[in-house]
Amino acid sequence: MKEITFQTGIEKLLNAPPLEKKPQGTQKISFLGILKTSLDDVDRLQKEADQAVQDLAAGKGKDIHNVMIALEKAEISFQLVMQVRNKIINAYETIMRMQV
Repeated sequence: MKEITFQTGIEKLLNAPPLEKKPQGTQKISFLGILKTSLDDVDRLQKEADQAVQDLAAGKGKDIHNVMIALEKAEISFQLVMQVRNKIINAYETIMRMQV
């Protein structure tokens, strides 16, 4: 199974050079792109966990340890996405409360 790449995406964003000093021809790293990739990874992990459970129930897979690992990876990645969503909503609400 492929590991969650959300941390890798954040590291790319944090280590990216400032936009004004960016050399010509390099690809921009956007928050939206990192978020979309992370959501795709979470979806993929959820589907892999569902497939592992179905295979175990059908008798195809006999290793319950790998099924439990897949389920926990999916659960942890989902919790991470929910916390990021909560932080984004909190930041939006804070901005909306600012007086202009």
